[in-house]
Amino acid sequence: MHYAIEPMVTPEGTTVRYTIETKGSSFTVKAFAAGVLSAFAHNPTISIPDFEGEICLNPDALENSSFRMVARSDSLVVTDDISDKDREEINRKMHGEVLESDSYPEVIYESSKGTASKTGENQYWMALNGELTLHGVKRNQPVSARVSVNGSTLRAVGEFSIRQSDYEIAPVSAVGGAIKLKDELRFSFSISARELE
Repeated sequence: MHYAIEPMVTPEGTTVRYTIETKGSSFTVKAFAAGVLSAFAHNPTISIPDFEGEICLNPDALENSSFRMVARSDSLVVTDDISDKDREEINRKMHGEVLESDSYPEVIYESSKGTASKTGENQYWMALNGELTLHGVKRNQPVSARVSVNGSTLRAVGEFSIRQSDYEIAPVSAVGGAIKLKDELRFSFSISARELE
Protein backbone atom coordinates (compact mmCIF):
# COMPACT_ATOMS: atom_id res chain seq x y z
CA MET A 1 0.00 0.00 0.00
CA HIS A 2 1.11 3.55 -0.71
CA TYR A 3 -0.77 5.46 1.95
CA ALA A 4 -1.31 5.42 5.70
CA ILE A 5 -4.38 4.97 7.84
CA GLU A 6 -4.75 7.44 10.67
CA PRO A 7 -4.88 5.69 14.05
CA MET A 8 -8.36 5.24 15.43
CA VAL A 9 -9.45 6.13 18.94
CA THR A 10 -10.16 2.74 20.47
CA PRO A 11 -13.42 2.57 22.46
CA GLU A 12 -13.13 1.71 26.12
CA GLY A 13 -13.68 -1.83 27.37
CA THR A 14 -12.79 -5.17 25.88
CA THR A 15 -12.30 -3.83 22.37
CA VAL A 16 -10.42 -6.01 19.91
CA ARG A 17 -8.65 -4.28 17.02
CA TYR A 18 -8.51 -5.85 13.57
CA THR A 19 -6.72 -4.72 10.42
CA ILE A 20 -8.37 -5.31 7.05
CA GLU A 21 -6.52 -7.68 4.74
CA THR A 22 -7.00 -7.00 1.03
CA LYS A 23 -6.13 -10.62 0.27
CA GLY A 24 -9.22 -12.63 1.08
CA SER A 25 -11.45 -9.54 0.83
CA SER A 26 -13.56 -8.23 -2.02
CA PHE A 27 -15.27 -4.88 -2.59
CA THR A 28 -17.30 -4.26 -5.76
CA VAL A 29 -19.61 -1.64 -7.24
CA LYS A 30 -22.51 -2.38 -9.59
CA ALA A 31 -23.80 0.31 -11.97
CA PHE A 32 -27.03 0.02 -13.94
CA ALA A 33 -27.87 1.13 -17.47
CA ALA A 34 -30.87 3.34 -18.20
CA GLY A 35 -32.31 4.94 -21.32
CA VAL A 36 -34.07 3.61 -24.38
CA LEU A 37 -31.40 1.00 -25.13
CA SER A 38 -30.92 -0.13 -21.53
CA ALA A 39 -32.23 -3.64 -22.28
CA PHE A 40 -29.25 -4.13 -24.60
CA ALA A 41 -26.74 -2.25 -22.48
CA HIS A 42 -24.18 -3.59 -20.11
CA ASN A 43 -24.41 -3.08 -16.33
CA PRO A 44 -20.75 -2.69 -15.36
CA THR A 45 -19.28 -4.37 -12.30
CA ILE A 46 -16.32 -2.51 -10.85
CA SER A 47 -13.74 -3.91 -8.44
CA ILE A 48 -12.08 -1.84 -5.70
CA PRO A 49 -8.80 -3.76 -5.18
CA ASP A 50 -6.73 -1.22 -3.23
CA PHE A 51 -8.15 -0.49 0.22
CA GLU A 52 -7.19 -0.83 3.86
CA GLY A 53 -8.60 -0.03 7.24
CA GLU A 54 -9.27 -1.02 10.80
CA ILE A 55 -12.19 -2.44 12.75
CA CYS A 56 -12.55 -2.10 16.52
CA LEU A 57 -15.07 -4.62 17.83
CA ASN A 58 -16.33 -4.45 21.39
CA PRO A 59 -18.30 -7.68 22.02
CA ASP A 60 -19.46 -6.43 25.44
CA ALA A 61 -20.71 -3.09 24.10
CA LEU A 62 -21.31 -3.54 20.39
CA GLU A 63 -22.55 0.04 19.99
CA ASN A 64 -19.01 1.21 20.89
CA SER A 65 -17.46 -0.62 17.94
CA SER A 66 -15.91 1.45 15.15
CA PHE A 67 -14.78 1.08 11.55
CA ARG A 68 -12.55 3.04 9.18
CA MET A 69 -11.61 2.19 5.61
CA VAL A 70 -9.72 4.08 2.90
CA ALA A 71 -9.75 3.05 -0.78
CA ARG A 72 -7.68 4.43 -3.64
CA SER A 73 -10.11 5.79 -6.24
CA ASP A 74 -7.58 5.27 -9.04
CA SER A 75 -7.51 1.52 -8.32
CA LEU A 76 -11.12 0.95 -9.42
CA VAL A 77 -11.33 -1.23 -12.52
CA VAL A 78 -14.12 -2.81 -14.59
CA THR A 79 -14.09 -6.60 -14.15
CA ASP A 80 -16.72 -7.67 -16.69
CA ASP A 81 -15.96 -9.90 -19.65
CA ILE A 82 -15.98 -7.16 -22.27
CA SER A 83 -13.70 -6.09 -25.09
CA ASP A 84 -10.43 -4.39 -24.25
CA LYS A 85 -11.65 -1.31 -26.11
CA ASP A 86 -14.85 -1.05 -24.06
CA ARG A 87 -12.96 -1.74 -20.83
CA GLU A 88 -10.44 1.00 -21.61
CA GLU A 89 -13.18 3.51 -22.44
CA ILE A 90 -15.17 2.76 -19.28
CA ASN A 91 -12.09 2.91 -17.06
CA ARG A 92 -11.02 6.19 -18.68
CA LYS A 93 -14.45 7.77 -18.20
CA MET A 94 -14.71 6.44 -14.65
CA HIS A 95 -11.41 7.97 -13.51
CA GLY A 96 -11.47 11.10 -15.64
CA GLU A 97 -15.15 12.14 -15.60
CA VAL A 98 -16.87 10.30 -12.75
CA LEU A 99 -14.41 9.89 -9.86
CA GLU A 100 -11.95 12.57 -11.01
CA SER A 101 -9.30 10.41 -9.33
CA ASP A 102 -6.47 12.93 -9.73
CA SER A 103 -8.39 15.51 -7.68
CA TYR A 104 -10.02 13.08 -5.23
CA PRO A 105 -7.58 10.18 -4.72
CA GLU A 106 -9.26 8.64 -1.64
CA VAL A 107 -12.67 7.22 -0.82
CA ILE A 108 -13.12 7.12 2.97
CA TYR A 109 -15.75 5.49 5.19
CA GLU A 110 -15.74 6.10 8.94
CA SER A 111 -18.17 5.01 11.63
CA SER A 112 -17.95 5.16 15.42
CA LYS A 113 -21.63 4.67 16.20
CA GLY A 114 -24.46 2.40 15.30
CA THR A 115 -26.58 -0.44 16.59
CA ALA A 116 -25.82 -4.14 16.76
CA SER A 117 -27.11 -7.42 18.08
CA LYS A 118 -25.62 -10.82 18.70
CA THR A 119 -27.07 -13.44 16.35
CA GLY A 120 -25.05 -16.47 17.45
CA GLU A 121 -21.76 -17.58 18.93
CA ASN A 122 -19.30 -14.88 17.81
CA GLN A 123 -21.78 -13.69 15.17
CA TYR A 124 -23.33 -10.22 14.99
CA TRP A 125 -25.67 -8.06 12.93
CA MET A 126 -24.39 -4.48 12.80
CA ALA A 127 -26.00 -1.31 11.44
CA LEU A 128 -23.29 1.34 11.16
CA ASN A 129 -24.19 5.02 11.03
CA GLY A 130 -21.09 6.45 9.42
CA GLU A 131 -19.88 8.99 6.90
CA LEU A 132 -18.73 8.33 3.35
CA THR A 133 -16.35 10.77 1.67
CA LEU A 134 -16.49 10.36 -2.10
CA HIS A 135 -15.59 12.79 -4.87
CA GLY A 136 -14.73 15.37 -2.21
CA VAL A 137 -18.22 15.22 -0.65
CA LYS A 138 -18.88 13.83 2.84
CA ARG A 139 -22.35 12.48 3.60
CA ASN A 140 -24.01 10.28 6.20
CA GLN A 141 -24.12 6.69 4.91
CA PRO A 142 -25.72 3.80 6.84
CA VAL A 143 -24.15 0.40 6.21
CA SER A 144 -25.45 -2.94 7.49
CA ALA A 145 -23.21 -5.98 7.81
CA ARG A 146 -23.16 -9.53 9.09
CA VAL A 147 -20.03 -9.93 11.20
CA SER A 148 -18.47 -13.20 12.39
CA VAL A 149 -15.33 -13.87 14.41
CA ASN A 150 -13.36 -17.10 14.11
CA GLY A 151 -10.22 -17.14 16.23
CA SER A 152 -8.13 -14.13 15.21
CA THR A 153 -10.08 -13.54 11.98
CA LEU A 154 -13.09 -11.26 11.55
CA ARG A 155 -15.29 -11.32 8.47
CA ALA A 156 -17.88 -8.69 7.55
CA VAL A 157 -20.33 -9.12 4.65
CA GLY A 158 -22.92 -6.66 3.41
CA GLU A 159 -24.07 -4.18 0.80
CA PHE A 160 -25.35 -0.63 0.51
CA SER A 161 -26.45 1.80 -2.19
CA ILE A 162 -25.67 5.43 -2.93
CA ARG A 163 -26.90 8.03 -5.40
CA GLN A 164 -24.13 9.55 -7.51
CA SER A 165 -25.92 12.91 -7.52
CA ASP A 166 -25.56 13.07 -3.72
CA TYR A 167 -21.79 13.21 -4.26
CA GLU A 168 -21.91 15.78 -7.09
CA ILE A 169 -21.00 13.12 -9.68
CA ALA A 170 -22.26 13.95 -13.15
CA PRO A 171 -24.23 11.21 -14.97
CA VAL A 172 -22.29 9.32 -17.62
CA SER A 173 -23.79 8.49 -21.02
CA ALA A 174 -22.76 6.82 -24.25
CA VAL A 175 -24.12 6.32 -27.77
CA GLY A 176 -25.22 9.95 -27.99
CA GLY A 177 -27.13 9.71 -24.72
CA ALA A 178 -29.19 6.65 -25.73
CA ILE A 179 -27.40 4.68 -23.03
CA LYS A 180 -26.63 6.21 -19.68
CA LEU A 181 -26.08 4.97 -16.16
CA LYS A 182 -28.73 5.24 -13.47
CA ASP A 183 -28.04 7.46 -10.47
CA GLU A 184 -27.88 4.48 -8.09
CA LEU A 185 -24.72 2.50 -7.44
CA ARG A 186 -24.77 -0.70 -5.36
CA PHE A 187 -21.71 -1.60 -3.29
CA SER A 188 -21.09 -5.16 -2.05
CA PHE A 189 -18.31 -6.21 0.30
CA SER A 190 -16.85 -9.27 1.95
CA ILE A 191 -14.06 -8.08 4.21
CA SER A 192 -11.55 -10.23 6.04
CA ALA A 193 -9.62 -8.69 8.93
CA ARG A 194 -6.91 -10.00 11.24
CA GLU A 195 -6.65 -9.30 14.95
CA LEU A 196 -3.77 -6.98 15.85
CA GLU A 197 -1.33 -8.31 18.40
